[in-house]
Amino acid sequence: MDFNFTEEQTALQDTLRRFIVKEYGFERRRDIARSAEGFSRDAWRQYAEFGVLGLPFPEAYGGLGGSSVDTMIVMEEFGAGLVLEPYLPTVVLGGGLVNDNGSEAQKQALLPAIAAGELLLAFAHYEPGVRYELDRVATRAKPAGDGWTLDGAKSVVLHGAAADKLIVSARTQGNPDDPNGISLFIVDRNAQGVTVRGYPTQDGGRAAEVVLKGVRVGADALLGPKDQALPAVERAIDRANAALCAEAVGIMTALNAATLEYLKTRKQFNVPIGKFQALQHRMADMTIAAEQARSMMYLAAVKADARDAAERRRAVAAAKAYIAQAARFVGQQAVQLHGGMGVTDELIVSHWFKRLTMINATFGDADYHLGRFSDMLLAEAPAEAQPGTELRERVG
Repeated sequence: MDFNFTEEQTALQDTLRRFIVKEYGFERRRDIARSAEGFSRDAWRQYAEFGVLGLPFPEAYGGLGGSSVDTMIVMEEFGAGLVLEPYLPTVVLGGGLVNDNGSEAQKQALLPAIAAGELLLAFAHYEPGVRYELDRVATRAKPAGDGWTLDGAKSVVLHGAAADKLIVSARTQGNPDDPNGISLFIVDRNAQGVTVRGYPTQDGGRAAEVVLKGVRVGADALLGPKDQALPAVERAIDRANAALCAEAVGIMTALNAATLEYLKTRKQFNVPIGKFQALQHRMADMTIAAEQARSMMYLAAVKADARDAAERRRAVAAAKAYIAQAARFVGQQAVQLHGGMGVTDELIVSHWFKRLTMINATFGDADYHLGRFSDMLLAEAPAEAQPGTELRERVG
């Protein structure tokens, strides 16, 4: 498989890297994190000028017709720079759902506005008391005249307080754990009955709790087919996880570079600590872990657009499980090799580590995806190869 980027992809990578180095330094990032919205509108407009916000959308809607590999390039650079802007919730999740499932009118109304930097979206799906299972939806949508009434609550909605519109999952039939009967609705954040409480997260980002009480929406708010939204949600979350894998690899690469530089300059006993063989071995292990994670990142990005849902789920689950484990190892080693400075707020190393920790917990941690991958392998294995088969035969 050819992992070389096209000239256009290389140019995009270089453009983002130069912008982040010049305009998004660590101190600037800390100021942005402390601002009211928690991200920079100026930077967001700059991303629109670069074409990044319309990258995955068709040209007919103001986009560039890119793929998940293009998104991977963006997220890797954003990871290294600890970028705070809502690219994942607006472009990857919200825009992806509209692009895949929206009507022509919805696409024309929303996608060009996203690409131009004029519209922010947030995906409100997970609910209180639910961890990572995507089919657990208790929020209800009931027919009301020519539209719907929504009631329920959503948790940890990424950048929900800044969003102009929310894409809300709600149950139009069935029980809260029924895989069927889930629908998606486009809801104005300022609509009557919508309450949004935003808050900062541990990594400097923002999330929100959303409560919907008697929220009225029109028939045109329904996004995609009624009762059949779960496959669309699964595809959106798989793409988001592939994007998070790229962000994590970008952070690990930056962490390794910063740690190596520290080992070359920090002295003990009048020699750089990088001369000590034990520390060289640890640095080598960190480098190997990051490079193996990069290979899994490529796999996830290539398979994120696969038409075969099982193939996509298996690849993304494997990548998220491995990369989350590698990220924890690299992050912990980087902190330890920097000594006490590694956990201070003044050093970017601690912020990279915090973000890696949050990436692991977002849309399924390493244990969850490892179990998911294992379950898929068992489901595909022949009956005679599954654990317990021999024992069942003897008992029978």
